[in-house]
Amino acid sequence: MTRVKGGPYGRRRHKKVLKFTKGQRGTKHFLFRRANEAMLKSLWYAYRDRRTRKRDLRTLWIARINAAARRNGTTYSRLIAALRKAGIQLNRKMLAELAVRDPAGFAAVVAKAHSG
Repeated sequence: MTRVKGGPYGRRRHKKVLKFTKGQRGTKHFLFRRANEAMLKSLWYAYRDRRTRKRDLRTLWIARINAAARRNGTTYSRLIAALRKAGIQLNRKMLAELAVRDPAGFAAVVAKAHSG
């Protein structure tokens, strides 16, 4: 069986990978094999970290809500329990936004949750 070399298609694939790794350090941006390894690794990191970002943001929201809740004389866990019991359906992202941008509004939500 004869050998198949790929011709212009192989060149096209190499150029695509090298374009992707432009800006990498060392040989990762001009040697195909090293560039291909770097590309595969970076794509895996991107895939993994799209999921990690969601965890990180939730952690940040909880920290902000807890800080604002403590300023209003309660804790995060007590506040969430009171919100659930009062039937107030605000997600953590919106609570964190309220805590940062509108402390008076957040204080009103805390008061409503603990009264109801």
